[in-house]
Amino acid sequence: MELSAGKLINLARLADGAGRFFMLAVDQRGSLRQMLARAAGRPPAEVSGADMAAVKARLTRVLAPHATAVLTDPIYGFPYSATLVPGHVGLLLAVEEAYDEQEGSGERRTRLLDGWSVQKVKRAGGNAVKLILYYHPDASAQTRRHQQEVARSAGDACAAEDLPYLLEVVIYPLGGQKADDPDYARARPDLTLRTVQEFSRHEYRVDLLKLEFPADLRYTREFSGGAFDGRTRPPVYDLSAVRVACRHLDEAAAAPWVVLSAGVGIAEFLVQAEIACAAGASGFLCGRAIWQDALGAYPDMAEVEARLAADGVHNLERSKAAAGRAVAWHTHRRFEGQIELAGAGLDWYRRY
Repeated sequence: MELSAGKLINLARLADGAGRFFMLAVDQRGSLRQMLARAAGRPPAEVSGADMAAVKARLTRVLAPHATAVLTDPIYGFPYSATLVPGHVGLLLAVEEAYDEQEGSGERRTRLLDGWSVQKVKRAGGNAVKLILYYHPDASAQTRRHQQEVARSAGDACAAEDLPYLLEVVIYPLGGQKADDPDYARARPDLTLRTVQEFSRHEYRVDLLKLEFPADLRYTREFSGGAFDGRTRPPVYDLSAVRVACRHLDEAAAAPWVVLSAGVGIAEFLVQAEIACAAGASGFLCGRAIWQDALGAYPDMAEVEARLAADGVHNLERSKAAAGRAVAWHTHRRFEGQIELAGAGLDWYRRY
């Protein structure tokens, strides 16, 4: 399997020496504003951009040295944290702004960040582009086409700039279902699998998939008694079925993949990371599970930083240990056992 120079070198820079991705996410915007507002006991509108930037700077300074790469945003993150990313740590930059929810249906359509682009990510020194895409395989044809085109266009732009493309695909409930509901928990393995099958098609040019855990551990027989949040739920599957769902996900993923945390607590994420990596994931790209508890001290920034240095670093190291069986990205079956530089030869520099 041949990889172009930019994709080959930059993918390697996101991983550790063994080819595993232990990546930190600090690109949250709306969810971070809500968290800070709750902690400070004030309306979200009163959390300023400067507040967001100050928090992201501390997250980056304290935690990035312990990760293989850091994902941030170009509004509140990168402009205030660029000098805080260590030289040995890779950099991913997000290109989406948010999503528009369609009135009546609740379907979500991604909106890209105006004034920002894949080309600017490269010029800024990013090692990869990240796009989050909310997707439901049973949404209307119009919404599915919109999301598919957004994903396809980003892949084309990354190919043109020779930058790795990390696509984060996230499912969501429709038809009156709620995210914390036994019926939705039961549907998650199938919805996740069908979504991964779609975006594993070659036309999207995805280099690394960032995937949700394909089940809700709170609805497993083993953890339904409230192990993670104290709330009892009816079990809809057991851990053996969840492991099978993860293996099916790995079989469907036509590119290396990492698991995301989706805002769960650290105890739950550690189980997710262990199961996902045992099934074939190449690591994780995790944010809130690692650092959200430290933000409970906001607006006392000194205490936030102290908690990050203690509990945040500990959570990141625990996550790396849980993902210790992660599969090296360059051994993924996509690469047929060996990666070569595309067009290698004495005249490579002319043809590149």
